[in-house]
Amino acid sequence: MRIAEVRRKTAETEILININLDGRGQHDVQTGIGFLDHMLNHVAVHGLFDLEVKASGDLQVDVHHTVEDVALVLG
Repeated sequence: MRIAEVRRKTAETEILININLDGRGQHDVQTGIGFLDHMLNHVAVHGLFDLEVKASGDLQVDVHHTVEDVALVLG
């Protein structure tokens, strides 16, 4: 199986991503950003890989740091 777990912690965010490229499209995405969650869920479903994303960040400032760091961890 092609599985990975990647973490990133900065002053602004903490990100955890688990991905199984040989999955079924199961997803558990929690970033605190509704549209980002929605899009990542659809990528997992239509890409037929399992995706878990747990992200916390300084959303009171802006969503930019969280979105950027999720993208960096996802690769």
